[in-house]
Amino acid sequence: MRAQNSVYLNTIKPYLKQLIDILYEDFQYVSILATDCKGKKYVVSQNSNSIEPNMLNERGFVVKVYNGKSYSEYSFNEINKENILELAHKIKSEIKDTHNNFQENFNIREYDIIKEARDTRTFEKGVKIHPIVVKESDIIEALNDSRKKGIELSSLIKELKLVYEYLNINKLFLTSQTEFFQSYLYSVGMRLCVVEKDGKVKYDYESFSGLKGIELLEELDKDIENFINNTIELLDSMPMVPGYYDVICSPDVSGLIAHEAFGHGVEMDMFVKERAKAKNEIGNYVASELVNMYDGALGMEHVASYSFDDEGNLASNTKIIDKGILKEGISDEISAMELGTKPTGNGRRESFKRKAYSRMSNTYFCPGDSELDEMINSIEYGFLLEGVQSGMEDPKNWGIQCIVTKAKEIKNGKFTGKIYSPIIITGYVPDVLKSITMISRDLAMDGAGICGKGYKEYVKVSSGGPYIKAKVRLG
Repeated sequence: MRAQNSVYLNTIKPYLKQLIDILYEDFQYVSILATDCKGKKYVVSQNSNSIEPNMLNERGFVVKVYNGKSYSEYSFNEINKENILELAHKIKSEIKDTHNNFQENFNIREYDIIKEARDTRTFEKGVKIHPIVVKESDIIEALNDSRKKGIELSSLIKELKLVYEYLNINKLFLTSQTEFFQSYLYSVGMRLCVVEKDGKVKYDYESFSGLKGIELLEELDKDIENFINNTIELLDSMPMVPGYYDVICSPDVSGLIAHEAFGHGVEMDMFVKERAKAKNEIGNYVASELVNMYDGALGMEHVASYSFDDEGNLASNTKIIDKGILKEGISDEISAMELGTKPTGNGRRESFKRKAYSRMSNTYFCPGDSELDEMINSIEYGFLLEGVQSGMEDPKNWGIQCIVTKAKEIKNGKFTGKIYSPIIITGYVPDVLKSITMISRDLAMDGAGICGKGYKEYVKVSSGGPYIKAKVRLG
């Protein structure tokens, strides 16, 4: 079943084309991105059931124009047959006034004109069951049934919350020569469990995501007993003794390291601003020769698998690390112009109201040739790290910090049954990546979260990888 195409975007497309023609009277390049993204979030918990709009819902437009020297943008959220001329006049007037004001007070960078190519494409991706064909009461009932099944497993459970959300994305990109349309849908499910014993409180969560519809509810319900038992195990966990250890990172932890290390670290708008050490390290070894890493909307079929970015550049798959060597970064249109490179299709906006930045999409380490059992057997003393909570990076100095839910102790190639929680990984990015000695054959992705640029500018991303063996500092 295909994602729901936007009737609204199809209806107003002729008006947008008229607007482009009028703006071309004053500008040498004009593009419009039109968005119509809508979805919902369903939550069941101890105290309430709720249905609310998806936080990334949006409907609106952003026009980009070129005046022969630089680019300007203007956002709006309404267009109809009657207001096209008035809107065009307002856009021209405000952009010119703003440009003149900046020209008087600042040095404005000059850029080349974006080269247009005559191209018309439609990209559509389907799901098994679209959420709109299912009653909302049935979705809430399914979540409550799963919750009830979990709650009945232990009296130690103080809260069990289940969440399902989806977003149906429709985007239209237009210039005088180009017409791109894409429609796709992703879903995210999450279960959060809080347990308590003798005054000690612990929690854990699991997430599920992908280019899927209501069928994701089956994953959310599956193996809930195992999830509850894993959470209860945390009640007997111990604090980590700080030090350097051999570790095996599960795919979600590997993905977090990829995202923080050379995801944010190679966003090329940071190259332009001299805020990323990676700019001066292209071509150098930054990781073990076993390490290959990509970012790209075409690299995986997951929540960030768009077909063109928010500047109309077709999606790609960028090889960031090739056998340990840092090869290139990911870029938006303007950053690529500034650096003399080709845009990689990573120009993304939080919404039509925001500018495009260089942003990640699907970021991941490539599989290797080791088996997980072989990796565990190779550890004399160390840990298996599982569960992602959060991460931070310092692109300027390559520092990294990742918070992980738990570490399972390994001695002489066997699990001892001891669990440590929570865990903090810290270190210098090349030290962490150069310490990698084994990489598993399997690969898994997670796209439950959203990614910010600093403290804002949220976009949907996924990250992942195989199991990796490394030596890191834990605390």
